Amino acid sequence: MDPAVPSTGDDAGRREESARSTARRRGRRAVSGSTREVYVSRLQAEHLYKVFGRRPDEAVGRLENGSGRDELRAEGATAAVIDASFSVEPGQIFVVMGLSGSGKSTLLRMLNGLLEPTAGRVLFDGRDLTALGARGLREVRASRISMVFQHFALFPHRSVLENAAYGLAVQGVARAERERRATEALELAGLAGWEQSWPDELSGGMQQRVGLARALATDADLLLMDESFSALDPLIRRDMQDQLLELQKRLKKTIVFITHDLNEAMRLGDRIAVMRDGRIVQLGTAEDILLRPADDYVASFIQDVDRSRVLTASAVMAEPRSGDADGCGCETVAPGTLVADVCAVSARVPHPVAVRDASGDVVGVVPQSRLVGFLGDERAEPVPCDAPARRLPAQQAQQAQQGVRAGA
Repeated sequence: MDPAVPSTGDDAGRREESARSTARRRGRRAVSGSTREVYVSRLQAEHLYKVFGRRPDEAVGRLENGSGRDELRAEGATAAVIDASFSVEPGQIFVVMGLSGSGKSTLLRMLNGLLEPTAGRVLFDGRDLTALGARGLREVRASRISMVFQHFALFPHRSVLENAAYGLAVQGVARAERERRATEALELAGLAGWEQSWPDELSGGMQQRVGLARALATDADLLLMDESFSALDPLIRRDMQDQLLELQKRLKKTIVFITHDLNEAMRLGDRIAVMRDGRIVQLGTAEDILLRPADDYVASFIQDVDRSRVLTASAVMAEPRSGDADGCGCETVAPGTLVADVCAVSARVPHPVAVRDASGDVVGVVPQSRLVGFLGDERAEPVPCDAPARRLPAQQAQQAQQGVRAGA
């Protein structure tokens, strides 16, 4: 700064806030002169590339200059991950979703050093993991980062308790302490009373709970979950999702979760990265992706998603008008209420459903026509009545209204 230009308190405050904002975006430290607050993302990936095969470093340069995956493959190089960047805040569930071959599992294995990036770096609590040697990575993986795989990887000759305590044994924790912590983790995972059983006595869902308990027992700050529920039957899978969400409410872990199932991603993720051909093509919340798909590829994915179980009242509400639902005594909903539940309320009240915030103020209303519009086309606002060129035929409109009531 030019010393001839005086600095006001407001200027200094703006610069400090700007530094903190930049730090949050970049995952780097910003220290306040008075309070020395530190803002660091729990996990940050910066321009990660992973190329297998011939001349990987040269391949990265070519990708940066616009070469495609197919060109490299023809020359014996496979670009598994291309320029992936994102950050994960403490306590978030960050979901990476993509089809087989999209690069999502390769990306996950770079986050804890199981695979070395060809280019880019991974920051964990501000520490560059890609700069660590083998010993440093082992120490981090042993105490700070745990992984839950799709296949349970339980030792058949060890009891459930011994399997859950295995990570602690690797750390050198005394037997009494590791058994105590493993027992607590098994209880959290819903397996109290099964400590002395053998893995082959458990169902698939129960075996996966042992894997989850093993990760929880180490009290790691970061959990990496690679298609952890994909091998389970649908009902068991749903139970495991419920279990994970319940545990997250209590433990507030930072989780990176890999899946090929968009419904699972929408249900679990605070934020979601959609991958295709090694690249992240969209990054946002479930509502962002449903309402504003980045391209036709993402739009094709969301066609079969049950929007009523993802979108909330705040996403579909309109501005309240004077007198809307004031003092009428009818049911209202909160901004975070799922649209499926808003539909149920809409069928019971004679006017648009009022949306009230925590203070009880009406912050929006949801007319039935708006529910029809958002559930019928997630990318468009409901068509107003004075737009005859785009109006639904009467029969369709009637069926749509009936659908809303039936959905209640």
